[in-house]
Amino acid sequence: MLELDLQLATEATAPDESQFRQWCELALRQRSADSELTIRLVDEPEGRELNHTWRHKDYATNVLSFPADVPDELLDIPLLGDLVICVPVVEREAAEQGKALDAHWAHLVIHGCLHLLGYDHIDDDEAEEMEALERTLLAELGHPDPYADDEPDNLLTETTKDLE
Repeated sequence: MLELDLQLATEATAPDESQFRQWCELALRQRSADSELTIRLVDEPEGRELNHTWRHKDYATNVLSFPADVPDELLDIPLLGDLVICVPVVEREAAEQGKALDAHWAHLVIHGCLHLLGYDHIDDDEAEEMEALERTLLAELGHPDPYADDEPDNLLTETTKDLE
């Protein structure tokens, strides 16, 4: 079971909770345990501040993943972590890359959830494994390969490639 806390810290339009739940459940289905996570939707000032504080990068990025790092004996809940998604960045990237907005949302939520599960893309082997899983999950939703490099409009920006 997924316990999802969706926090809206923006006036911008975003997908509804049922869509976030669908994307999270798809990304987390390999996890047999219950999961509790928070998704906070923010504007650029908060996104920039968090990215600067935690990654020392002075710009708002699309999604930040904060895995829970609490010893099991201290907390008796299935806390997975938090995702912070900067709505204006998601919208801008989708437009710049010629992607359907809901496909880009789905990709970033799935990508963030996979980070909460421990997936990473720092080295090439890890990146290939994570990207292959993202492609598979997005295809199940009927979305195209977000990493397709045959068309320049489908390339990810530096912010997505540099999520860590």
